[in-house]
Amino acid sequence: MQFWVIQTLNSLALGGLLFLLSAGFSLIFGLMRIANLTHGAFFMLGAYLGASVMHAVPNLWLAALLVGLAVALLGGLFERGILRKLAGNSLGQVLVTLGMAFIIADSCLLIWGGDPIPILTPPALQAPLRVAGYVFPTYRVVVVGIAIVVAIALYLLMEKTRLGAMIRAGVDDMDMARAVGIPVSRLFSTVFCLGALLAGAGGVIGGPILSAYPGLDADMLPLALIVVILGGVGSLVGAFVGSFLVGFVYTFGIALLPDLAYVILFLPMIVVIAFRPRGLFGRATT
Repeated sequence: MQFWVIQTLNSLALGGLLFLLSAGFSLIFGLMRIANLTHGAFFMLGAYLGASVMHAVPNLWLAALLVGLAVALLGGLFERGILRKLAGNSLGQVLVTLGMAFIIADSCLLIWGGDPIPILTPPALQAPLRVAGYVFPTYRVVVVGIAIVVAIALYLLMEKTRLGAMIRAGVDDMDMARAVGIPVSRLFSTVFCLGALLAGAGGVIGGPILSAYPGLDADMLPLALIVVILGGVGSLVGAFVGSFLVGFVYTFGIALLPDLAYVILFLPMIVVIAFRPRGLFGRATT
């Protein structure tokens, strides 16, 4: 029984990290109509920067905020300086994001080396949590709580603010959004920066669980892609549900059937694409 409880908690923690990564990725994909393949590299860069920042500022939460803002700034410069010049050229944009991902990955390897760099769990969260005779890593429970808080905050942003209304309008019908005077250019930059901020901060928050290591981007990005496809492009609810669904399938797949883990993971995606191309919560776009 202990195995199932611990694996369930691991699944929830991974799902929480995937949500921090895939929420912004889904909004960028839904609004800009491009698969931002740099998103996984932003997550990895956040983990490396977090490890360095914590040497000077030994506070994980402050490090996550500072790194998130730094990665958001990098994302904004990338979107304004490069992606903006390729507007209308979807293939060019995808190739540029892929190239940028390789540049970030090689830069991280050059600066930090090839050895994994652990990020320490905050001292207050190092003691295990004991409930009903079971022992839980406290930090993983906190990560799930952070994901839920971020999900609520993003929901309020999307549903209760003017910015959220403009983003939803852009996701549903970009041409109509332009026609009614929504500043699509600034909207692109805002959403791209928000997505980069979540990815960068998520890399720091995931550091005590995953560490910072070469290839972290390649491990996380495919999972985020599956989340977006399962949940539906541009859907926050889809990103939330899809993240935890993928977290469960991936964690239990590796634990129970390691040789078939990727078969179990990608099979639901294939089924969804075949029978519901817009995803579980996706809506038709124009």
